[in-house]
Amino acid sequence: MKHVSVLLAETVEFLKVRPGGIYLDATLGGGGHTRKILETENDCKVIALDRDLKAIEIAKENLKEYKDRVSFFNLNFRKLDEALGETKIDGALFDLGVSSFQLDDAGRGFSFREAAPLDMRMGADAKYNAGELVNELPQEDLEKLIRTFGEENFAGRIARVIVETRKVKRIETTIELAEAIWQAVPSFYRHGKIHPSTRTFQAIRIAVNDELGSLKEGLVKASSSLVKGGRLCVISFHSMEDRIVKEFVKGDKTLEPVTKKPLVPSDSETEENRRSRSAKLRVAEKI
Repeated sequence: MKHVSVLLAETVEFLKVRPGGIYLDATLGGGGHTRKILETENDCKVIALDRDLKAIEIAKENLKEYKDRVSFFNLNFRKLDEALGETKIDGALFDLGVSSFQLDDAGRGFSFREAAPLDMRMGADAKYNAGELVNELPQEDLEKLIRTFGEENFAGRIARVIVETRKVKRIETTIELAEAIWQAVPSFYRHGKIHPSTRTFQAIRIAVNDELGSLKEGLVKASSSLVKGGRLCVISFHSMEDRIVKEFVKGDKTLEPVTKKPLVPSDSETEENRRSRSAKLRVAEKI
């Protein structure tokens, strides 16, 4: 599946792209948001980051006609200061969703729908992979991880079955983990709106990539790099991320919220791109 940038027009409009401006795309992905920024003003520039080297390679090809106006960095956005140096920016964008090419690449282990090694690392900077967490965390810690990062009501049952399963044989693949989850949850939960593995896989992915820790660090560094009047735009995809962004803006006295409530995709966008349905955009301005 081709990666479709979520809330594309709305986000770039809120950035208020100005002639000669310098913008940070902290989550480059396929380059959709960066392309839109570059198209808006033909003399602005983008400093683009992604922790996934494959994403950088794909975006470089997608943006080859703009190569003189984009600087690419294979970095986790918690290290965005390494890319910026002393440069001040007119706007910063964070799209916290997992790219479609990551989800659809079975070998990466993000999806429970195809057999793959339990990996889930977004970049080489991850300290461990999903298989190590699933097979080595104590049951109590595994339950806490699934409950906290997955907001999963059946975390205790899932953690217990995972531990029972790995005593017999190490859980090596995404399908084996999904089967353990399926066995753990009650029958009514197996046929709900979302697959019963969704929240657990989300929790493990967040832990493997330290996504929330990276977000907290990245927001601080992005805010401190904004010029007066510069905009910070963050698209989140679950309540924990949105809560971090909301509290960060509230606590940063140099930022003024532009959106009192988060902006969500239109019905037409969610119909065209199901992966956009949980997206929320918050915007703040440097004062």
